[in-house]
Amino acid sequence: MNIVLPKTIDNTFNGNKIALWFFYLITIVTIVRSCIHIFKDDGGAESIATIPLDTYTNGGADAVIFIFAYWGLSQLMFGLLQGIVAVKYKRLIPLMYLFLLFEYVARFGISLFKSIETTGQAPGGAANYILPLLFVIMFFLSIKSK
Repeated sequence: MNIVLPKTIDNTFNGNKIALWFFYLITIVTIVRSCIHIFKDDGGAESIATIPLDTYTNGGADAVIFIFAYWGLSQLMFGLLQGIVAVKYKRLIPLMYLFLLFEYVARFGISLFKSIETTGQAPGGAANYILPLLFVIMFFLSIKSK
């Protein structure tokens, strides 16, 4: 338990370097993805997630874009937290992998009973099935001492 919730939080990382570098990568992806949701005209809803906004009323399309931007804000906040951990508090990386795992598993769970029509597969759609497994592997690599 001390590995996930350490008594002392510092910039020490005792895990495998692969887990550290993957954490850097996923942090960058999280921040970039969040900015797309916030700043892209359609929030990435139609242009990336293939939600057919052109079939919605103006109000309906605006609502979807608004929710994507809100989601982007949440992603940005989490991405910035990941960035702080990556730069200043590396000892928390195992905990962050558990948070990432929770997010992706919860996304999958929510998608089982809440859905939205799309016209195709979003580029990151397949990653949603692969990343939880990678997060488990990276978690174990991050807690393995050198």
